[in-house]
Amino acid sequence: MKLILTAALAALTTVLSAQQPLKVLMVTGGCCHDYEKQKFILSEGISARANVEFTIVHEETPDGKKGRDHKISIYNNPDWAKGYDVVLHNECFGAVTDVAFVEQIAKPHFDGVPAVMLHCSAHSYRMAQTDAWRHAIGQRSMSHEKNRDLLVKNIAPDHPVMKGFPMEWLDKADELYKNEELFPGFVPLAKAYGEDTKKDHNLVWVNTNGKGKVFGTTMGHNNSTMEDPVFLDLVSRGLLWACGKLDANGKPLAGYGPKQK
Repeated sequence: MKLILTAALAALTTVLSAQQPLKVLMVTGGCCHDYEKQKFILSEGISARANVEFTIVHEETPDGKKGRDHKISIYNNPDWAKGYDVVLHNECFGAVTDVAFVEQIAKPHFDGVPAVMLHCSAHSYRMAQTDAWRHAIGQRSMSHEKNRDLLVKNIAPDHPVMKGFPMEWLDKADELYKNEELFPGFVPLAKAYGEDTKKDHNLVWVNTNGKGKVFGTTMGHNNSTMEDPVFLDLVSRGLLWACGKLDANGKPLAGYGPKQK
């Protein structure tokens, strides 16, 4: 009996360790940031921390400039998120005003596709006269403060996403996005003080949007922030949490940690 149980446990361990990677769609491009480098910083950094497989869609305006009004072509398909376990948004298209287009981007997340929202994704599509994307993010933010060092304070150290994140962390030379309205599913995890507005703003959070779970942070304007192991650890935990693959101690579930070399 003991041999049978041992063999069964070994077989279970083998199955768990051979979990298929999470299929991650990264959508990136747009104004004001080094997306050419950031797409590799993020995909390589997260892949070193979690069992993931990236598909990257990086688009700019047809003239090659970093325009704010470009409409990513895959979003024209109502099933644009089909086949992916999670979508990582790192895009900056704030001047898109097409309501139907924006609502088509938000719908898969409302229907249950998990999302990771990074930095300017929180300002994307803000000119469109619909709250669908803002509900996906969890907040309304229309502007940010001057680029400066931010002292990030962990206000939810017991949340799995914040396990291992310092109680205070200096995010050098970043933009503090202003929280202008928080929607009901928004749960703040970290904040920083705004010298311009003279008040705190939440810059790390999780959100529930319909059936979808969302992790978001408005940190990440510069490559130096995205390259920082503290940032990459945070985003990796957030991605796993959104997919239901993070345990209560902030560790990947079996089979979803970094691939064994």
